Amino acid sequence: MALATLVALAAIACAGPSTRTTLVDSRDTDDPRSLDPALSTDVETGRAVAYIFDGLVGFDPEARVQPGLAARWEISPDGLRYTFHLRQGVVFQDGTPFSSRNVVSSWERLLNPATKSGRADLLYPIQGAREFARGSATRIAGLAAPNDTTVIVTLTQPLAVFIKLLAMPAAAIVPDHVPSDFGEHPVGTGPWKLVEWAHDDYLLFARNARYWAGPPAAESLRARIIADPSTAVAEFESGNVDVLRVPEGEAREWLDDESRAPELRSVPALELVYVAINTTRGPLSDVRVRQALNYAVDVNRIIDRLVSGRGTRAAGVIPPALDGYDSTRRGYPYDPARARQLLAEAGHPNGIDVALWCSTDPFFERIAETLQAYLDAVGIRTTIVQREAATARASARQGRTDLILKDWFADYPDAENFLYPLLHSANRGAGGNVSFFSDAAFDRTVDSARSTLDAGRRRRLYTRADSMAEAAAPMLFLYFYNELYALQPWLHGFVPPVIFNGQRWIGASIVRTP
Repeated sequence: MALATLVALAAIACAGPSTRTTLVDSRDTDDPRSLDPALSTDVETGRAVAYIFDGLVGFDPEARVQPGLAARWEISPDGLRYTFHLRQGVVFQDGTPFSSRNVVSSWERLLNPATKSGRADLLYPIQGAREFARGSATRIAGLAAPNDTTVIVTLTQPLAVFIKLLAMPAAAIVPDHVPSDFGEHPVGTGPWKLVEWAHDDYLLFARNARYWAGPPAAESLRARIIADPSTAVAEFESGNVDVLRVPEGEAREWLDDESRAPELRSVPALELVYVAINTTRGPLSDVRVRQALNYAVDVNRIIDRLVSGRGTRAAGVIPPALDGYDSTRRGYPYDPARARQLLAEAGHPNGIDVALWCSTDPFFERIAETLQAYLDAVGIRTTIVQREAATARASARQGRTDLILKDWFADYPDAENFLYPLLHSANRGAGGNVSFFSDAAFDRTVDSARSTLDAGRRRRLYTRADSMAEAAAPMLFLYFYNELYALQPWLHGFVPPVIFNGQRWIGASIVRTP
């Protein structure tokens, strides 16, 4: 992009609220890892990647799968063969034509160990993908491009969520030739082109005038990176940003202010906050002890006092917005006497000692301290261990934690994305199951749900598996968060998304009344 255009866009982006026409987002608290789709392993990276790139399919704000670079597709009756019919006339932002060969090369690149993706696993359901990733095959057996506008994918076994996996940012399509600095200078087919990336400050995008679905309504978009929630609030109240994720602890204050009501929007975040209980460590291997932890904590009070009522009590791991959620289950009631009784029955009448790990996030620190008070009161003597998030996460995956306070955001909107990574024995440790939970009956139920294409049967299997998980208590189940957004009155066409990459700002614009 010409220097004069860059300077003009930057000037617009810095203009005051009365004259500003650039859309300004304030939802990101950390710098993206990269703008290379293959390296998209976190929310901030995935959100930015979705502005620049397209996948064969994508999500809308309500988290429904919608066509992307594939205009339509068919699935064989046995669920093994997917035939994608690609859009014609699509070009990358550098003018290079898009065709089926870009799908093949993009997915080969994702699977190539040299790319160091971290998300190659989302393509493992494809026949030959694992072999290609290991270097024992020179092509992906289940991936074919018979012509420029058709891609045929064959799976090793039916997987109901496969189409949703392809909507993840890591599966997005890149050009045939990717330079070494691609993560800083990306080229996609998406609605926005990168103009400037001021690390740890903002990313500035210009609309792609040749976007196949029509160019965005606004000329430019600025994604600000604001680590401090209070700063984000101040910037919103000054009119310098258009969208604010209201901080958890301030939600009630905002909701009680009637003057703010027109600008507030609530949406389920597909986020589970929980304490993973390492089921292999000492007394925690006894289900009675794990149930005692759940009875010991007044979760409803935590939701009311610390989350301003913005949480839904978890009675399992499936969020209320997803199929498989059972609204009749209420979770473990707050019952300290029952907690002490279970500890005694498990052979620990004098209590036990545990370490509760958490990150250095101030909000999580408050939750951890509250949990500590509840657990101490029933004889579960708790020491809090605070570490930087990556260190805490690594320790949990290595099995070195008793308890760890965590949250889990859905990568894709399906109950499988909670049941399988968090609790299936195939994912113990590094796969996400840091409870090291293993139950053959639970695994069979989840495996059956993953492979069935019948939506009704899959929903029933999800519900059954979730009930089994609640009873086994491999977690201290806390809550599902309900996001609260504040939107400026001049912002039109923005719908708060259920899934992080479900809002690409295509139809959003600033409209001010005279």
